[in-house]
Amino acid sequence: MNIYLLIILSIIAIEYLLNLIVERLNVKHASGDLPCEFEGFYDAQKYKLAQFYLKENTNFHLIKDTISVIITLIFILAGGFNFIDNIARSFNQGPIVTGLIFTGILGIVLQLLSIPFSAYHTFVIEAKYGFNKTTLKTFISDIIKGLILTIIIGAIVLSIIFWFFYAAGSFAWIYCWIAVTLFQLFLLFIAPVVIMPLFNKYTPLEDGELKSAIENYAKEQKFALAGVFKMDASKRSTKSNAFFTGFGKFRRIALFDTLIQKHTTDELVSVLAHEIGHYKKKHFIKGIILSVITTGIMFFILSFFINNKGLFDAFKMQNLSIYASLIFFGFLYSPINLFISIFSNIISRKHEYEADDFAVKTYNKPESFITALKKLTVDNLSNLTPHPLKVFLDYSHPPVLKRIEAIRERV
Repeated sequence: MNIYLLIILSIIAIEYLLNLIVERLNVKHASGDLPCEFEGFYDAQKYKLAQFYLKENTNFHLIKDTISVIITLIFILAGGFNFIDNIARSFNQGPIVTGLIFTGILGIVLQLLSIPFSAYHTFVIEAKYGFNKTTLKTFISDIIKGLILTIIIGAIVLSIIFWFFYAAGSFAWIYCWIAVTLFQLFLLFIAPVVIMPLFNKYTPLEDGELKSAIENYAKEQKFALAGVFKMDASKRSTKSNAFFTGFGKFRRIALFDTLIQKHTTDELVSVLAHEIGHYKKKHFIKGIILSVITTGIMFFILSFFINNKGLFDAFKMQNLSIYASLIFFGFLYSPINLFISIFSNIISRKHEYEADDFAVKTYNKPESFITALKKLTVDNLSNLTPHPLKVFLDYSHPPVLKRIEAIRERV
C-alpha cells in the first residue's frame, strides 16, 4: 500500500476515534447534581434540560462526523479527487483558473453535504430546546451570502497562493506567507463595516443608563470607541453574547439584543470590562502574532509536498498540480494543526483568566460579573462540568465554575 495513503487513512481513523472517545467521556462526566454555585439560577427541570441538550448535540455531531469520515474514505479510495480534477481540466484553462474550478467544485460539494446537517441542527435540535429563531428565508439567505463571500475571498487567496508557487520557486512559501497575512489583516479591518452587516443589523445603542455606563467606563480606562451597537441576534437565536470588532479608534462594541434584555447595567458593563481587558492585556495582538507564526509554519511544511508524486498516487491522481497539492497536504497537516490548536487553547484560557481579573479590578463589581457569567451559562444551556480532556483539547475558555472560583479567590 502507498505509504502516504496509509498515513492519511491512519490520521483520519485516529482523529475520529479520539473525538469519539473524548465526546463520550464528556457526556459521562456531566454531573446530574447541580453545583451549589448555580442554585437559584438553574432549577431542577432546566438543569436536566441542559443535560439532554448536551447529549443530543453530542450524538448529532458524532453521527455527522461518522458520515463525513465514511464519505471521505470512499471518495479517496474511489479516486474522487481525480474525477473532479478531470472535470476541472476539461475547461482547458490555465493552471490558476483550473485550480479555482477544482477547489470550487470541492467546496460546493462540501457545502451541499453540510446543508442537511445544518438545517437539522437549526430547525430540529435548536428549536426543540427553545433557541432557534431562524426562519427558512434567513437560513437560505445566510447560505447564499456565505457562499458568495467564500467564493470571492477564496478565489483571491487561492489565486495568490497558486501564482506564487508557480512563479516564485523555492521562496514561494515566504511570499505566500506574507501575502496571506496581509490579506487576513485587511479582512480584520473591513469585516466590521463590510462583511458583518451582511448578516446582521447593527444599530447604535440608544441613549440611556447602559450607554452612559459603558462610555464612562471606557473613558476611565482610556479606551477609544467608535460606538456602542446593538446587534439583532434574536432573529436567529435566543442565545446571548457580546464582542468587540475593529482596531484603534475604529473599535466597536456589539451587544446581542438578547443579552441586553436579560442583564442589568452592572452585569453588562462587567462583561464589556472583560472584553476591554483582552485589549488592555494585548491578547488580540498576541493572537494575531500566533496566527502569523502558525501560518508561516504551515506554508513552510507545505513547500516540501508540492507536486509530490507519492502523495498524488495515494489519491489516484493522473496529473500533478499545485492546487491539488494544497488539498492533499491538508490531510497530512491535520495532526500538526491539532497540536497547534491545543497550544492556542491553552494560551486562550490563560488570557480569559487575565481578562476576568482585569474586569474585577477595574470595574470592582465581582458579584455582577459572576451573575452575568451564570446567566449566560444558563441561557445557553452550557455544560457546567466538562471532562478535563475535552477542556484540554477543545475549550478556548475555562469552564465557568473554574472562572467563578478564580474570581472569588481574587476578592
